[in-house]
Amino acid sequence: MNKDEMTKMMGGKGKVLEAKVVSLNTPKTAVVTVVTSHRHPIYKKATKRTQRYLVHNEMDTITVGDSVQIRETKPISKSKHFIIIGKIK
Repeated sequence: MNKDEMTKMMGGKGKVLEAKVVSLNTPKTAVVTVVTSHRHPIYKKATKRTQRYLVHNEMDTITVGDSVQIRETKPISKSKHFIIIGKIK
């Protein structure tokens, strides 16, 4: 993927989420988890929901345990629909 294609993907619209890197086993792919809180409509108890995503990783500085921002993009492969846009300090 060249730089023009990356800027087109990064400049697009889509959901921007904060996630934590869980795995970096495959090249250019990272597994991240996004944790959201949800309140039960009747009992009002707050619960956490965890969703795992496969993310396209062009950055070489990402390690397991880092917090990153991901953005939704056009499908890159069968299961990759997000890219990493930056590292959160």
